[in-house]
Formats: sequence, structure tokens, C-alpha cells
Amino acid sequence: MFIFVMSAVIYNIKITRTNSANSLVDKSVNWLYIMMFRYLVILLLLIPVSALAVGKADLVIVDKSKTRLYLMKDNKVLKSFRVALGARPKGHKQQEGDERTPEGRYMLDYKKADSDFYKAIHVSYPNEADIQRARELGVDPGGQIMIHGQKNSLSKVSFTRQSRNWTDGCIAVTNSAMDIIWEAVDPGTPIVIKP
Repeated sequence: MFIFVMSAVIYNIKITRTNSANSLVDKSVNWLYIMMFRYLVILLLLIPVSALAVGKADLVIVDKSKTRLYLMKDNKVLKSFRVALGARPKGHKQQEGDERTPEGRYMLDYKKADSDFYKAIHVSYPNEADIQRARELGVDPGGQIMIHGQKNSLSKVSFTRQSRNWTDGCIAVTNSAMDIIWEAVDPGTPIVIKP
């Protein structure tokens, strides 16, 4: 938007200057405006994604029914992202292989930069209650639930994958969203996953 406004301003200045006397000074001023605009565009393109960070989150909320992840700070939303969940998103994860995303309060306990899914942040599932419930059912509760980016071999088609639930229980976001989440979340940040 900023670039569009700046180009319109420069275009108007150029037209105004061109319609006045075509002196050498007017041409120099036009050239100066154009060069300033070009340098501004180049500068904006060189700003790294990390400079656009949203700050540090003190809580992450995932609302499964809305397929949204919220980065929170002092009970205010810093940023939200669309997520893809387990292929069977309804209900709490019960066991390994059920393709459900867990529900409840957990911790984001470590980061994995060398993930098969771009980058990943581990969710501390299963907790004691999950282990006890699985024990009562005689099943393995599963684990390795992560917030992660797109599968490394398929990152170019992430826009199509994010339109449906496709994970085995993890919380998937686009790689650009993962970059922002990665910077905003420190290990030890709580996560609440709502039905």
C-alpha cells in the first residue's frame, strides 16, 4: 500500500513538473524523486522477516473449531494464523495414530530447527492425565505433537495444504507464519488447545 501511494505521489509530481517549464532544474528534480523512490523500494525489500516480528508471546492459544492459532501477550492478541490440524480434528487425542490434535493446557518445551517440516516447536503432550487415560484404555497415548511449518519437500504448495486438515495430530502453519511464531515463542511458553 505504501509503495502504491508513493508511486502515485511521484507520478503527480512528475506530471506537475513536466507541465511547467521544461527547465534543466525540473528534469533534475524529477530524476531525484524517481531515484529516491527506487532506493526506498529496495530498502523495503531488504527488511528481513524478523524485523516484522510481533514481539514475545506469553501464551499461545489454538482454537480447533476456528482453525486459528493466536499469539497472546497480556491477554491481547498479537497475531493470529490459520492452522491445519490432525486429519480427524474433532475430540481430544486418545492414542497414537488416531490423527487427532490434543486438547488442554500444555507447554511449548523446545524448538527443532532441523525439522522435516521446516521448523517445529514441541508441545508437551502427553501430560499425566493423558498418560493415565491411555493406561486405562490400554493404549499408547502417542506424542511428538508439534507446531510446525510445511513438509520440506512440499513447501511450494503449502497454500493448498493449509486449506484442509492433513497432519497426524500436529498444528501446521505456513512457513512464513512459522518464522513469526518461532521468533515470538520461547521454550516454556504455555499453550492452550481448545476444542
